Amino acid sequence: MRELVLLGALWGVYSLSRLIASAEPQPALARARALLSFEQNTGLDLERGLNRFVVQHEWLGVAASFYYAAAHYLVTAAVLVALWAAGRPAYRRARNALVLATVIALSVYLTLPTAPPRFLPGYTDVLASSARLGWWSHGDSLPGGLGRMTNELAAMPSMHAGWALWVALALHLVTTNRLLRGLGWLHAVLTAAVVVGTANHWLADVAAGWLVVAAAWVVVGYVVRTVGARSAAGSPAPGDGPVSRAEAGNRRP
Repeated sequence: MRELVLLGALWGVYSLSRLIASAEPQPALARARALLSFEQNTGLDLERGLNRFVVQHEWLGVAASFYYAAAHYLVTAAVLVALWAAGRPAYRRARNALVLATVIALSVYLTLPTAPPRFLPGYTDVLASSARLGWWSHGDSLPGGLGRMTNELAAMPSMHAGWALWVALALHLVTTNRLLRGLGWLHAVLTAAVVVGTANHWLADVAAGWLVVAAAWVVVGYVVRTVGARSAAGSPAPGDGPVSRAEAGNRRP
């Protein structure tokens, strides 16, 4: 129950902070254009071509929309449950990394709102075009009536991509099964392709989401190792602790 309350509170803060973020479109659009310019200058502007390909194949657009709207929550929740079942040390490490990465992303959403590709000319909002078949209305993944509760200028970093990478890292932590590990990395790659192909994130957003999660994972891992080393160094060695009267009486001079 404590873990459910903690994760529920995290989700509440996540949603609230997205609501109180600036809704002024011009600065967010300016940052989006700057990202696009950077990608064009470096040859990384893959969004338009991938988005056009998804739009031209309706079945692919529908599949991508369902994956965008569902996998982000269901897969992450399933892995959290699996981690809890695997053991608390692994669960706590992965949970703390997820919390830290999400808090970092929220701070960026509040200070540097960035518009997604679908806000610029030449890009198609795939979720909007397939909304008649699902529960969403446009680029967000919530039911249509709740879409107004999301911050549509929270493209950078992409936590769809970030959480998907977290899933891959968490599975790598708790299992040696190659199939499960492979499915985790496949989920990360598919999510990256989906968020870009549906025009909900720039390629740079994906890279930033991965970077945030990777950094949080490394920081939490370092803290765990440091605390563990200090605890081991501070624990008494065998025979160095207090000796009972019975033990003292049995010792030979």
